[in-house]
Amino acid sequence: MSGPLVVLVGPMGVGKSTVGQLLAERLGVTYRDTDDDIVAEQGRTIAEIFVDEGEPAFRAIEKAAVHGALAGHEGVLALGGGSILDADTRALLAGQRVVYLSMDVEEAVKRTGLNAARPLLAVNPRKQWRELMEARRHLYEEVATAVVATDGRTPEEVTEIALDALELKEA
Repeated sequence: MSGPLVVLVGPMGVGKSTVGQLLAERLGVTYRDTDDDIVAEQGRTIAEIFVDEGEPAFRAIEKAAVHGALAGHEGVLALGGGSILDADTRALLAGQRVVYLSMDVEEAVKRTGLNAARPLLAVNPRKQWRELMEARRHLYEEVATAVVATDGRTPEEVTEIALDALELKEA
């Protein structure tokens, strides 16, 4: 299998970065986050890209970043929350080890505060988060090899469950 050892997907604030770094450490591989790639390449935050150019322009930038990372990274890769909206991206995830980190809205509130720094949650964040998840949950599930609920669990517990679910051995 070529590409990343593990790909993490899930909504904003679910812990992809934290769990991704722990997984990479436990597996003895490198960690990469496509949101970080975008910020580094664009020289501005994702929120700024949304404001300056709109969501369609951001999604095109994101698609290119995700496709590049899927082709060129062999460690643990975390994808932005909306990257699975793209059908080409979902097709590339077929055959990969993909962990969908899930959480309910109450957990999302605790973790992110559903604050305005999240461009898709600027107005009525709880309602918008629920709507985003209704639109995306089936897509996360479609690409997932394993689903790990993060509610009430520490990052270490989520990492352990993901390793067990994927039957991966630590380095």
